[in-house]
Formats: sequence, structure tokens, C-alpha cells
Amino acid sequence: MLAKAHAAAVWGVDALPVEIEVNATWGETQTIVVGLPDAAVRESKDRVRTALENSGFRYPIGKLTINLAPADVRKEGPSFDLPIAVGILAASEQLDPNHLADTWIVGELALSGEVRSVKGVLPITLEAQRQRVRRIIVPYSNALEGGVVEGIEVYGVRTLLEAVALIKGEAIIKPTRVAVDSLLHDICDSAELDFADVKGQELAKRAIEVAVAGGHNLLMIGPPGSGKSMLAKRIPTIFPPMTLDEALEITRIHSVVGLLPDRHAIIRHRPFRSPHHTVSDVGLIGGTATPTPGEVSLAHHGVLFLDELPEFKRTTLEVLRQPLEDGQVTISRAAGTMTFPAQFMLVAAMNPTPTGNFGDSALGKCSPAAVQRYLNKISGPLLDRIDIHIEVPAIKHELLLRNKPAEPSAAIRERVIKARAIQQERFKGKRRIRCNAQMGTKEIRQYCALTESQQELLRYALNDLNLSARAYDRILKVARTIADLAGEPSIQDSHIEEAIQYRTLDRQIWR
Repeated sequence: MLAKAHAAAVWGVDALPVEIEVNATWGETQTIVVGLPDAAVRESKDRVRTALENSGFRYPIGKLTINLAPADVRKEGPSFDLPIAVGILAASEQLDPNHLADTWIVGELALSGEVRSVKGVLPITLEAQRQRVRRIIVPYSNALEGGVVEGIEVYGVRTLLEAVALIKGEAIIKPTRVAVDSLLHDICDSAELDFADVKGQELAKRAIEVAVAGGHNLLMIGPPGSGKSMLAKRIPTIFPPMTLDEALEITRIHSVVGLLPDRHAIIRHRPFRSPHHTVSDVGLIGGTATPTPGEVSLAHHGVLFLDELPEFKRTTLEVLRQPLEDGQVTISRAAGTMTFPAQFMLVAAMNPTPTGNFGDSALGKCSPAAVQRYLNKISGPLLDRIDIHIEVPAIKHELLLRNKPAEPSAAIRERVIKARAIQQERFKGKRRIRCNAQMGTKEIRQYCALTESQQELLRYALNDLNLSARAYDRILKVARTIADLAGEPSIQDSHIEEAIQYRTLDRQIWR
């Protein structure tokens, strides 16, 4: 008898429908799995057989052919165990095949028949909703993840027996519902870290505030112990609250990679990713034989922090060019071409020299040639894509001993939220632009108009600092953000001067 069950394969950060055909006939007892399965899917026949028998079901005698269609899409992972088991029961007449017509099923089976969690439940549920499927059966630990999707019934099951009883209509299981309105209020960032803990570094804090307010990339240069990492780790505390759309985008990526904790409906904190400097190109940008998201995508709508920037391989840093420019990364492999979202704020930190110090004290310990080799590990095109460069000097002892707390993150965050609100109103109707850093040439010309005196000021800066055309655009974007923080409708001379100041440090050192 031929029976059909419905599941889905994760493809990038999306999902594709998969039809599981199971045909049971007379012949030599064997089970054949076809349809471009990977090793985990091929091994599922052994897991499924044992799970069926341990759950009290009969495994059919004879030839069993299992086809996963479409056959040109590679099927990966153990999420097909449960739909294959259900399909076998329908093909062996232990379950009515008509009950599977409007149901999608995903889940891994333990040998005992327990249903284990799998990756990618959120994108699978979103695709099922798009396909107008009535219900989807998922592992119990993934039910909240799927429950955020409206317009589809999401049922979480703990065992194979429970899944079969639900399909037959014998089990009373309520669909999982997650209140979207409550999520909008509950999404928040961690309060464990606070800028009130950082003493001094007022100029660096100001640069960070400007960077977050406009979504600009930031480079901090300073000696060891000056507080670069401490500042970077507190940046998420001054970001504006996530919208539900942003939270769903972040959750979908983490779900595909398997980083969403069990029994969690959604990612509630903006990502802060800090890969080690030994990370590979694939680890940073994404890849493998079947492309999966890398660190730049895991930092989507959050912060990607690269500490000790010159210690990263130059080839690894160069792959950041596309996501920094386009907000997404495209990866081509034999399995296909995939595009992952990567709209993150790059925050980098580095020492000014190999010894870690500025000036003559550094040159006494290493040669000028060694300093130049160290700085040349970072290319000019990459530096041009970083809007703000700021010096973080060593903290004076009297500041360390001062007991007076610094300005808290909450106060800075309020100013950032007001500036972002201005930008949201400005870019209303422009779907792909959410902040000043994402403006294109057309938007720069429209929202960053300058007077003749301001143009002359910029022309002098471009000639004196030998800045590129890309750096010119980024100065205008930063100046627009500074004006938003000040509540000014137009860019003033002081805003341009401050924006130019944030571009001088790299030229002073790299010269």
C-alpha cells in the first residue's frame, strides 16, 4: 500500500515542503530510503524500526520503499524520523492515510519512541502557514518556537504514541499558542551589564552612542586595559528595543543553526557575537558543503565584536566587505546558492602597535617596520567601511579610584531611542532602510543636504586626510545621526566637524 506524509527540509534560513512517500509490498524484507538523503536520514530506518517496535506497533514485513520528494533537494538531519514512522504506519494500514492530508510532521525519534527536538522548527512552521496547512506536529520542546506563528495549529508531542493518537483524534492535546502582544512587551536586553560601570572614557562613550543611534560600524584603538572590551560588551544595553519582526528574523536564524534553547519561543536579546581571532572564513561568513549561517548572520540586528582585529587572518577580514556593504551575504556551493541576512553593527578593537602602546614607548620595543606590518593587516577598503574610529586611551588612576558612578545605560538608551524614532519616521515606507547607516546615494542626497560653507569644510577635510568617496558618504551619514541626537532637522557645522573627527584617527596612525 502507498501512503504519503508531509514534512519540510531546511534550506538556508527558509524551508521547502517535502512529501514522504512510503510503499509497502511483498518481497524480501528490506527498507530502502531514496530522495537524496544524507547519512542521518539514511540511518533513520534503523531508529524508526526500533522506535515503532518499542512503542507497540508492528513493523511491516516485506519490501519498504521510502521516497523523499523532491529528489533534487538534499535532505539533512534527523527531523524526518517522525514523519517516516507515521508514513510506515499508514502504508501498513495501522493508520488511516486520509488523516495525514492536511498535516505536516517533524521530529527526531529516540529508540524508545520519545520525540526529540530538532533544528529549524520556526522556518518550517512559517512555510507551513504560507502553504495554508491546517496543522503541524512538532517535538514538545519546539512547540513554543512554532507557536509564535499565527494562522496554523501547532501541536507539541512527547512520544510517537502521542503523535499517532493525535492524528487519529484519540488524544486531547491543545495547540500551542504564544501571545504575540506579550512578546512585544517582554523583549528586552540584559541588565547585567551597564555603562555606569565604566569610569572615564567619555569621548569613547559619545562615539558609541552616535554609532548605535545610527547603526554605524565602530573601531576602537587603544592600549591593553583601557576598557575596549568592557565598552563593547555593554553596547547591546543601549540599543533600542527589538520589534517583533526583528526578533522573528533573529530567531529563525538561530533556529536553523540549533542555537535556540528548548522551550523558548523567541530570542529576546539582541545578539552579541564575539568570535575568536582564529575563526575561519566559513565560520565567520557561513558555508560548508550545504551553506549554513555564519557569525555575521548570527549577529543579525545585533553586534559583531572582533577583538584584537589585526590578529584575524587578512583573508578572513576581507570576506566582511559584502555584508558590511549590502547587509546580506551570498554563498555559492555545489548544493546551491543561498543568501543569508547580515545587518549587524561591526564593533572592532585593536592595539595601536604590536606591543600595545602609543608613541615612543612602543617604538622602543619594536621597530617601525614591525608596527607598519601590524597595521597593514587591516586593508584600506575594510577601514573605509567602518564609519567611526575612536581612540580609547589608558585610564588615569584618579578616575579608577573615583566612587562616583558614570551615566547609566538607561539614560543613553533613551537618547538613542529618540534618535531612532526620528529615523523611523524619516524612512517610513522604505522597507530596507531602518537607520542612517543603511542610506543609499539617493537618501544621502535627500536627507544630508549641505550649505556651501559646509561643502567647503568637507572638501578641505577630504584633501587634507586623503579620504575616499566611500568615507565621504559615511561622514555625511554620521553627521546626520549626530543631528538626530541633537534634535536638529538639518545638519549643522558642528555635526560635520564631529563626524570628521571620527575619521582622523586611522589616517594619523596608518600614515
